[in-house]
Amino acid sequence: MLKMDKSKGKTRFAWASLMLAIMLVVAGCGSGGDSGSKKENWISIEDRYTPDPETPAWKLDKKEEATELTWYVNADWWNTDFGKDVVTKKIKEDLNINIKFITGDDTKLNTFFAGGDMPDLITTFDSNSPVVQKAATWALPLNDLAEKYDPHFNKVAAQDTLNWFQLKDGKTYGYPNYSNTQADYDSGNIPAKTAFIIRKDVYEALGKPSMGTPDEFRAVLADIKQKFPQLIPFGFNSIGEGTGSLGDVLQDFIGVPLEDENGGFYNRNLDEDYLTWVKTLNTVYRDGAISDDSFADDGTAFEEKVKAGKYATILLDGTPQQGGNLQSFASANPGKEYIAIDGPQSTAGHAPTLNQSGITGWMISFITKSNADPAKSIQLFTYLLSEEGQMLMNYGIEGETYQVNADGTVAFLPAVKELQLNNPDTFKKDYRMGEFMFFGHDRHKALSQDAFPDAIKQMQEWGRGKLVPHFILENINPDQGTPEARALSAINTKWNTTLVSMIRAKDDGQFESILNEYKSFLEANSWDKIVDIRNEKMKANKEKLGL
Repeated sequence: MLKMDKSKGKTRFAWASLMLAIMLVVAGCGSGGDSGSKKENWISIEDRYTPDPETPAWKLDKKEEATELTWYVNADWWNTDFGKDVVTKKIKEDLNINIKFITGDDTKLNTFFAGGDMPDLITTFDSNSPVVQKAATWALPLNDLAEKYDPHFNKVAAQDTLNWFQLKDGKTYGYPNYSNTQADYDSGNIPAKTAFIIRKDVYEALGKPSMGTPDEFRAVLADIKQKFPQLIPFGFNSIGEGTGSLGDVLQDFIGVPLEDENGGFYNRNLDEDYLTWVKTLNTVYRDGAISDDSFADDGTAFEEKVKAGKYATILLDGTPQQGGNLQSFASANPGKEYIAIDGPQSTAGHAPTLNQSGITGWMISFITKSNADPAKSIQLFTYLLSEEGQMLMNYGIEGETYQVNADGTVAFLPAVKELQLNNPDTFKKDYRMGEFMFFGHDRHKALSQDAFPDAIKQMQEWGRGKLVPHFILENINPDQGTPEARALSAINTKWNTTLVSMIRAKDDGQFESILNEYKSFLEANSWDKIVDIRNEKMKANKEKLGL
């Protein structure tokens, strides 16, 4: 799935979140935790329909006039059109609704809670934000909405996801997209998004070598440097303020444990197996096989090099996001396309534990207490979550944009496929398949060969069987605005500079000195308290999931 980098904008979000937390606490005072100062707009549907668990309510509703809804999406980049493309035109017709989308940033979001007119629906992107944590003060519970207006919702929503987003009052207010449950992982329908890739021409010219051990890895990169001097031997995702694909992505790739032997929090950054590979990267850097530019490149610079095939090998996270660039290079350079190989392997014998979208998902959508027609709104949630809605959002309308083949797979009709391949802007404007993804899910991508570019299919195949849920590590950081949250922010910044400095260390002595300085920084910045909080939250996660 295509995702925006959620790390962007977190700094400016911190101050806005602190102010919002204060406003929400004030708003919630005296509310008993589940009503708050916002007036709940429960409406009667007596003259419209009788709810039936077996039938989605949108098929029963006899309301004649179109329902007007405002939907705020906390992202400036969201496409605000509605009713013009194939996907939203069908939604408009089936549910008899008009949606006016409003977009903005955290500052605009805060104005709603400071007394501004609340929209009917709100979608945000941070499950740890005060907005989400205080949803009981401003949103309607999905459980109550389903019971009162559309019990079929409970047949299309994932119970594990509902449980995951349950607040202290036992009710669930928001529902995400791309929420993968254990059943989704077990199905095998979620594709891996991480791979160690190498240019096919380079791989074959070198005799298809193994790069599994530190010694093999170093030797192959040295060979590449000598025989392909025009290429950068080893590349990785843009680091920015994080760790690119050299932090938790590399840890997952070599299977660093997710918890300690007692089921508690484990500092994976200090795992010996992982540090052995970081030290290997330092050796490779000193050999001249890692470019200094790679530490400074932003996402755009990295993408341009992928598209141009400048890297001989890449530890790549987000293969779908790079699918277009990888496809461009593959189409223009037959026989030189990137392919996935096993790459670095654990020195301790661990199997890979690749991560994908977790149970928390990405966009989280709510029905506010100010909603003009909560019955129609929960119908919309049910519709988009249903098989019918999922097929519409991914593939459009059967017979008009796609066909179902004899084997049950789905394919775009030739004219639509042609437009997708050769005129993506028009495809997006006229059809919008794969973009209007409230409550979208990766499992529907498995139905079609058209869901992903050919360039990444072998990479996804390589990743089959290597995905491991990281549910227990989701949302375990200290709550925003707390001293521990501020300490963790400082620690994360320190780890960013530490990791880069270790890889660029001039010798083993400097490497160890930088590592020891990081360990001291942990001790001086409330690390023990942060670990205690993470242990508590991991325990709560396990209880939610029944582990």
